[in-house]
Amino acid sequence: MIELTPRAAERINEVVAEGRGKGLRFGLTDGGCSGYTYLLDFEEGPDDDDLVFELDGARVFVHPMHLPFLQGSVIRYLEGDFQTGFQIDNPNAQRVCGCGESFDVAST
Repeated sequence: MIELTPRAAERINEVVAEGRGKGLRFGLTDGGCSGYTYLLDFEEGPDDDDLVFELDGARVFVHPMHLPFLQGSVIRYLEGDFQTGFQIDNPNAQRVCGCGESFDVAST
C-alpha cells in the first residue's frame, strides 16, 4: 500500500484541476549515487497493469514491479522557506545518499 497525507492529496488535486494530468505517477528509475531515484510525474491516467491508490479523489499510479521497493511509503507535500514539494518516507530505503536524492534497498 502507498499512503498520501491529506496535504499531498490536496496538492495532487490542485495540479489535476489545473489540467496537468489525472494523477501522480510514483515509481523508480535507476540512478543517483545510491542506486534508485524516485519518479514523480503527473500523467493522464494509469497504465493497464498499474495499481491505483487514492485519497480524497487524488490518484497515484504505481507499476507493480516497483511496488516491492515502494510498499509502505508515505507521500507528503511540504511547503516552506527552504523546501517545497513532495517528500517520500520509504521504509524500504536502506542507504540514502548525502543529498537525499537517491537510495538503495536491502537485497533479499
